[in-house]
Amino acid sequence: MKFVVACDSFKGCMSSVQVCRCIRSGIQSANESHTVYEFPMCDGGEGTAEIFRNIYHGDTSTAQVLDAYGKTIEVTYGIVPEQNMAIMEVASCIGLNMVEREKRNPMIANSRGVGLLLKDAVAKGYKKILLGIGGTSTTDGGMGMLQELGLHFFDASHRRLRAGIYSLGQVDYIDKRHFVDWNDVEILIAVDVKNHLLGKQGSAYTFGKQKGLYPTQLEAVDQAMRHYRDKIYEFFHVDINQYEGSGSSGGIGAVLTGLLHAKMVPGIQLCMQEYHLEDVIAQSDIVITGEGQSDHQTLYGKVPYGVGQLAKRHGKPVFCLSGALGIGYMDLYDAGFAGVFSSADRAMDFMTALKTGPQKLENLAYSITKTIDAIAKMK
Repeated sequence: MKFVVACDSFKGCMSSVQVCRCIRSGIQSANESHTVYEFPMCDGGEGTAEIFRNIYHGDTSTAQVLDAYGKTIEVTYGIVPEQNMAIMEVASCIGLNMVEREKRNPMIANSRGVGLLLKDAVAKGYKKILLGIGGTSTTDGGMGMLQELGLHFFDASHRRLRAGIYSLGQVDYIDKRHFVDWNDVEILIAVDVKNHLLGKQGSAYTFGKQKGLYPTQLEAVDQAMRHYRDKIYEFFHVDINQYEGSGSSGGIGAVLTGLLHAKMVPGIQLCMQEYHLEDVIAQSDIVITGEGQSDHQTLYGKVPYGVGQLAKRHGKPVFCLSGALGIGYMDLYDAGFAGVFSSADRAMDFMTALKTGPQKLENLAYSITKTIDAIAKMK
């Protein structure tokens, strides 16, 4: 049989390349006659830059930027000189996984580093930028990024504001005289969610808790973001909440789209398109996908959902192998999945799960392949 393995990374444990390799090893250990086609996937989050750099056979460049708390760091991003294109991801400088859980402070985390990253690429002459915006630690509405791109925000007392959640509700005036003029720069944003910026399904309510906000803070942060949206509209005459995906990355995609005319596209769709994945799936027998944790968010633009939809379109059985299963994972069955499994075979602490993850995932792929083979023999 022909297996297509198209998986996202298991954040903090394995890259998408490693995940695909483990599953392939499990399949071929169970039955070496099976053919396995590997497609390391991304959806706009962590690992996006590396995946697309490999797809386009690109090179690398480096930049000095700031992390979410103002520390100077060096990051690497992809370049494709023949296409005059830079490939980068916000997670490289303000990624959620860059900060230990107990040290996260979402109230002061900001996106200045993203602005510096974009400026570095433009200063080096790149006119096309592919930007993955998933996996951030910030909810500052992209204010920090915009400050690095030339905007200045002031409160009602004419004091310049520092980027961060604290400042969103205090914006009274925006000085745009020094805002960058990038009419000749094309920015394509790979986004991994469909949520809008505001409301119960918006940035604060949906992603705030994982970034360190307390449940009691969510309404106030959403209201502050709403004020910020209103001020952006007042000075730029554009509603940054209108775009599907504007709730990703704490508003970074929203302001890039509204103020710099960037285009947001589902990262998984772009990845599948560049791989010509649908053509491969159409000629396959079994499709396997996966991610670090499958839950209610999986159906909102994540890798397993995108891959699963292609498999469903061509009548191929698709299985989801993830590191963990969270609330709402059973909805994947309604979306057409033949099986949804966790590689964790018993209760364990987080560090043990990371250490044993690769072998457990390989074991799971082995067991599923044996089951598939046994069913096939019964027909």
